[in-house]
Amino acid sequence: MKVSQAMTRKVCVAFPQQSIRDAAQAMAEFDIGALPVCRSYRLIGVITTHDLALRGLAAGRSPDTPVVEVMTREVRYCFEDEDIEKVVEEMKALGLRRLPVLDRGKRLVGILSLPDAAAPHRPSERP
Repeated sequence: MKVSQAMTRKVCVAFPQQSIRDAAQAMAEFDIGALPVCRSYRLIGVITTHDLALRGLAAGRSPDTPVVEVMTREVRYCFEDEDIEKVVEEMKALGLRRLPVLDRGKRLVGILSLPDAAAPHRPSERP
């Protein structure tokens, strides 16, 4: 089975110049712990609750600080046409709970979470 068959297709994203307050509010609204950061559908990073706490709040940054200043820049990802069993194995080995999914043009097309991979295999529409 391919990643595209299990990934969540509707993805809430953050933008580089968006405030960390806005990113935190989106995470709270959708009850999620991370947002891919995109510029023109291209993945340039991810912002997590960990980033907000350590690089934002603990570092004394303003809630108006742009996401780009606190996001994690090195992001693991997978491709939508990869074998899901292999990707899940890698996720578990690296201790990752979610992974951005890109097409071969390196545009963000979804998110794969371990629960998505374990669920009956139908794509999720949850943002």
